[in-house]
Amino acid sequence: MFGLFKKKSEIDVLQKKYEKLMSQWHELSSINRAESDKKYAEAEEILKKIEVLKNSQSA
Repeated sequence: MFGLFKKKSEIDVLQKKYEKLMSQWHELSSINRAESDKKYAEAEEILKKIEVLKNSQSA
């Protein structure tokens, strides 16, 4: 209950965005290959940002 109003970290926000993009990528993979590739590229960029943030927090 006390975590109800807790602000999400940047990593949590990016993780949610990554999951959404990967879901869209999967849906588009059988319908529109070009759009699917764009979604995958966006998701990869977000994954790189997440990794950089995790590395900067641990250092």
